Amino acid sequence: MAMGTMMNCRMMSISPGMPSSSPPTQSPAPASLPLRTIPGSYGWPLLGPISDRLDYFWFQGPDTFFKKRIDKYKSTVFRTNVPPTFPFFAGVNPNVVAVLDTKSFAYLFDMDIVEKKNILVGEFMPSVKFTGNIRTCAYLDTSEPQHTQLKNFAMGVLKRSSKVWLSELVASLDTMWDTIDTDVSQKGSGSYLLPLQQALFRFLMKSLAGADPSNSPEIAEGGYAMLDKWLALQLLPTIKIGILQPLEEIFLHSFAYPFFLVSGDYNKLYQFIKNEAKELLRYAETEFGLNQEETIHNLLFILGFNAFGGFSIFLPGLISRIVSDTALQEKLRDEVRQNAGPSLSFESVMKMPLVQSVVYETLRLSPPVPLQFARARKDFQLSSHDSVFDIKKGELLCGYQPLVMRDAEVFDDPESFRADRFMGEEGRELLNYLYWSNGPQTGSPSESNKQCAAKDYVTLTGSMMVAYLLKRYDSITGDSASITAVEKAVK
Repeated sequence: MAMGTMMNCRMMSISPGMPSSSPPTQSPAPASLPLRTIPGSYGWPLLGPISDRLDYFWFQGPDTFFKKRIDKYKSTVFRTNVPPTFPFFAGVNPNVVAVLDTKSFAYLFDMDIVEKKNILVGEFMPSVKFTGNIRTCAYLDTSEPQHTQLKNFAMGVLKRSSKVWLSELVASLDTMWDTIDTDVSQKGSGSYLLPLQQALFRFLMKSLAGADPSNSPEIAEGGYAMLDKWLALQLLPTIKIGILQPLEEIFLHSFAYPFFLVSGDYNKLYQFIKNEAKELLRYAETEFGLNQEETIHNLLFILGFNAFGGFSIFLPGLISRIVSDTALQEKLRDEVRQNAGPSLSFESVMKMPLVQSVVYETLRLSPPVPLQFARARKDFQLSSHDSVFDIKKGELLCGYQPLVMRDAEVFDDPESFRADRFMGEEGRELLNYLYWSNGPQTGSPSESNKQCAAKDYVTLTGSMMVAYLLKRYDSITGDSASITAVEKAVK
């Protein structure tokens, strides 16, 4: 069996099946749940959004912001405002209906009753200049004809990449950890954040685009930093950084950043793809009818925003979890050594339930994308665990995933990291509620939904990273940014 076919089979089987991921929105509300008016308010015009913005970014932070309102309204569904807001976001309406339990949050994925046009980060949308003056697939609703074309392209790119995914991943990990080993040996510690980003950029560019960064010294050396800056300028108005206030409010959250600040770097990345990914460009045109411009801008968004950006958040947390817990390392090492064989493969990783569970639990507690949004396509009734609410057409729903994934009605001891949470029959059932990927882990990405096309590639790559570390090292010690000691396995 060819490696690409083999990987696709493994991707299909990495998660157990699920009868349906959609909530019962088309059925009458259960008689046992009372109909309740959505609590909360948006406050006075201008003043209410500003007050909520300051709480969200400054006085409370996102976690406390949502928790305090849950306590205040005795409800996981309520009205509030989320940034960005006035004064320089005049066209952005911050009014949302927050949905903060697993039951109400699931409505965000039912494309029969919600739509996703231009609301990747709520009402705020960065200038389309950041994506070549086109709306990439992430900003399209499933009802828009081009969504099917572009989502199928994204899934096609991933299918093609499966032929080299494993080899390119392992090659990049070898280079990354060789660098870290040298730093630890010579300096006593080595940061893994920069080597990880460099490895991710090289791995993703080669596997997704079929383009080798080493063919351009400038891209090879600084391509990852170009993507970092491009991402940062789009998202800074919506993210709490934690620097000295009120400087953060004044300079980071008060206006949208202009594209010209990163236009030079983006154009270099565009030209690199144009020159080095000719085979992929032909594939996009012949199989999906996409012109060169559409293909490159969508590919850069997939590669930079979805893949590089998501992995840059997820993988450091996964590494930190492992290197800071020697007891967990021992359990993982035993499982990896028993099942890895002479060299790691997708088949061997599939025999490591603890490794996979650790990946799922990391995604539960630290989802790469904290906020999810959807706009009501029509009037409907939404259920939380204890109440039913009327949602009106056009209202914007907002789910804060870090709290949703701590829903005590679903997850026992929800605040704790439990490495084996997703093991066994009960653990596999919990995957129905693991929503990190814009849908349940048991769901399947398709052109008719907005679930992450690479959902299973992400979990498999995370599992490969864990298995790689515990096969390479007998022990590894560090924290959230650095490795301080390693003991390599005896071959």
